[in-house]
Amino acid sequence: MSATPDEIARWMFSEMKNTGVLYQAAAVEHIRAHYGEAYIYVNENGHASIDKEIKKTFKKLHGGKAAWDRDAFFWGWTSAIKED
Repeated sequence: MSATPDEIARWMFSEMKNTGVLYQAAAVEHIRAHYGEAYIYVNENGHASIDKEIKKTFKKLHGGKAAWDRDAFFWGWTSAIKED
C-alpha cells in the first residue's frame, strides 16, 4: 500500500473520465481500502476528505474541466467534451 499522491490522483482522474462523475464518499472508501487511511482526513465539517496534495494533483490533471458540486459531494465534468 505504498502509493504516492500522484498515483491516487491519477486513479481519481481515471474514474471520473470513465464514469463522468466521482463521488467523494466512493473515492474516500476506495482510497482507504486500497491505499490506506493516511490519505484521508476529517475536514472542518466533520466529513471524511481526501488529502489536499492528492486533490491538488487531481485538479492539475483535469485542468479545470471538472467542478466540485458542494451540495452533492462529487466532481463532474464542466462540459460534455472530455479530452484524452
